[in-house]
Amino acid sequence: MPDFQYTARELTGKEVSGTLTAVSEQDAVNNLASKALFPIKIGLAPTETTKRKQAGKRVNATLLATFYAQLGDLLHSGVPLLRSLEILERQTNKAALAIVLQQVREDVADGTRLAEALRSHPRVFSELAVSMVRAGEEGGFLEDVLKRIAQFTEQQEDMKGRVVGALAYPMFLLAVGGVVVTGLIVFMVPSFAPIFERLEEKGELPFATQMLMAVSAFLQSYGFWLVIPVGAGIWWGQNYLATEKGRFNLDWFRLNAPGIGPIFRSLAIARFCRILGTLLKNGVPILPSLRIAKDATGNRILSLAVGAAADNISAGKSLAKPLSASGQFPMEVVEMISVGEEANNLEQVLLDISDGMERRTYRKLELFVRLLEPLLLLVLAVMVLFLVVALLLPVFQSAGALS
Repeated sequence: MPDFQYTARELTGKEVSGTLTAVSEQDAVNNLASKALFPIKIGLAPTETTKRKQAGKRVNATLLATFYAQLGDLLHSGVPLLRSLEILERQTNKAALAIVLQQVREDVADGTRLAEALRSHPRVFSELAVSMVRAGEEGGFLEDVLKRIAQFTEQQEDMKGRVVGALAYPMFLLAVGGVVVTGLIVFMVPSFAPIFERLEEKGELPFATQMLMAVSAFLQSYGFWLVIPVGAGIWWGQNYLATEKGRFNLDWFRLNAPGIGPIFRSLAIARFCRILGTLLKNGVPILPSLRIAKDATGNRILSLAVGAAADNISAGKSLAKPLSASGQFPMEVVEMISVGEEANNLEQVLLDISDGMERRTYRKLELFVRLLEPLLLLVLAVMVLFLVVALLLPVFQSAGALS
């Protein structure tokens, strides 16, 4: 017999939920009625296979931001963690998130820390969120960290929405233009081949037209087979980035990519400074704080640099010197940390660094997006211009020769 999940109300008005076994949904309703329970919601309980499939699905970032914010509010109001997770699990309308929260709640009930329970669902909770939750548990400010994660997730989604909105039109034009240009090269350019061949025999065919003819011939002969290496490249890239070396190289690229690299670096350093400053402000010693905060960067290159700094501090050195020696932190950040150490006010300086870097970085990101839109349109214009010039230049040369 199938299992049914239900949410029902007792005679006292208290809301309860659970699972029961019945022949049909009507039989389940009758069973609840016999126990003086009035069903509010009832449906088939997911099987273990369904749970595994649902738990493996990604969850919308907006839903996760709401979850972090609500969990932080519940904890701040004094609601115990297990009760908070149960409330959020019951009220969510997303099946995948509800199953994940159920598993997280069960793990926490068995004695697992919240960060470790979240870590077991990497497709739902990011490494950064897990690291920040761990920092909150270690420092005793979990509710504040959850609100910070919610704010950060909302900022990411807001910026992603702005980027997508700003690039939607030029990307559409670029895609359509690429298809049209490819179609013209494959189907229209060959009709000019007899004319171009005669000019080539005379040595009068322009270089741009020769390139266009070569590209046209290649696409006609091998265009279909390009799908195979492209698909293989995508498959290889996904598998490579799933390895530790692949993720390390991706993090290196993020820090050093032209244009967007400094933005990634600034955001990662800002997160590190905020977590470290918050831990120190809550009385956590600097060495444990550094070992926790290094994962909050969300970047393996910076994490290694911070880990090396923690080793140097254990040898009695200051924080600023090893960070400067790593070459991964801007000089102004290192100088501010050095001043904070000398003034015995490091935690506040770190929080100030984070605030300032976040403001400046988001302004840079908005400017980058604005510049990217005309750049894509310029790429499309260059493609069309090359096609037009390559087709018309021989015509103009022939007309000039006849005149």
